Amino acid sequence: MAHPSAVRVYFRVLALVAAAGMGSAVSQPEYEIQPLAIDGQANSTGQGISESGAFVTGTSNSDAVRWTETGGTVLLPMLSSPARPFSLAQDVNDNGVVVGTGATTFFGSSPLPIMWDSSGAVSQLPLPAGETLGRAFGVNNDGTAVGSVDGGSLEQAAVFTTGSGSVLAQTMPNGGALRTAYAINGAGRIVGQALNPNNAAVTNGFYLDPGDSSATDIGALTSLGHNSAIAFAVSSDGRIAGSSSLNSGADARPFVWTDSGGMVEVPLLAGTSTGGARGVNASGWVVGTMSSVTSIVFLYDGNQTYALENLIITDEDWDLTGGTSNGAFGIADDGTITGRGLYNGEITGFVATLINNCVADVNGDGMLTPTDFTAWIDAFNNNLPQCDQNGDGSCTPTDFTAWIDNFNTGC
Repeated sequence: MAHPSAVRVYFRVLALVAAAGMGSAVSQPEYEIQPLAIDGQANSTGQGISESGAFVTGTSNSDAVRWTETGGTVLLPMLSSPARPFSLAQDVNDNGVVVGTGATTFFGSSPLPIMWDSSGAVSQLPLPAGETLGRAFGVNNDGTAVGSVDGGSLEQAAVFTTGSGSVLAQTMPNGGALRTAYAINGAGRIVGQALNPNNAAVTNGFYLDPGDSSATDIGALTSLGHNSAIAFAVSSDGRIAGSSSLNSGADARPFVWTDSGGMVEVPLLAGTSTGGARGVNASGWVVGTMSSVTSIVFLYDGNQTYALENLIITDEDWDLTGGTSNGAFGIADDGTITGRGLYNGEITGFVATLINNCVADVNGDGMLTPTDFTAWIDAFNNNLPQCDQNGDGSCTPTDFTAWIDNFNTGC
């Protein structure tokens, strides 16, 4: 039985939020933006971001880079033995460990999975026995990386550590092989794409949790007539984002998937007809690209889809709607986004930092209502990022009173 004082506090809070009304809308997010590039280099992209938002990684020209708020963008060395002069950094964790692919050409020839440690030192990740090619696409805070080995029709999803590499031998329920693993979170949930043995035109999105004997098919947006999906991202609390389509590409739409709600389409922006999601965080915010004639960087906050350019308040030199290669590829739990757009006409990676995050909106539905209190309780019990209401980087009972203050002040 709950302690009487705890019960009194619970009903006091419910009375407090009820007195505030049934709910109020949260103002739209606002962002600052800065380039992710090395001076003198003309082409860059932001590719991966750590869960906390402390680190961002990507590529400038053919060089891997890593960004921090205090240190800015710095070059990472290429793999010299065996020589791979072209580097594609794909993801980074909260320790600053970056993973990606080293290649012999700009087009990705002879790829090898590589890792840069927190100091920036680079090394090849071990390949499974008998394999000579591989790629790393995601890494979690434990330093476990995921990606694929081999290529073409023989490509197979793989896991890499500093000590070993192994293929994911599990299959889909229909017997399809796991082709590529794109992301892994701290709980070890791996997401990616798999082959469909019954239809070569179909790609199945999957997740695989530790100990699972087979992967789980996350389905597709069947209400749109879709039969294919790719899972590109997984949040710290297990949400999945990616692209659903017909026959692995036609009529592509972005989605967010949860254990409780399954797959839900992210609403398209007016004037766009297709899209795909590439990042999702623990608040259910999703980022990616929507397209018509051009590529438009979008943010979905669980309630509304925005063109990210319309949320930038600090710089008019960015164009995130007019280019054909714009995109967002990652979002952190603090709302920081990375991707690429046009900066003074040049294709340039970016780091967009949220400056008015409404932390009291714990369930991320764009409203302040009594349900945010029960969502905070759940976040506290499960040590989720949304619990941290005072911004000290931890989840403690002091965040309870901080949530009350944040709710009373409107965010």
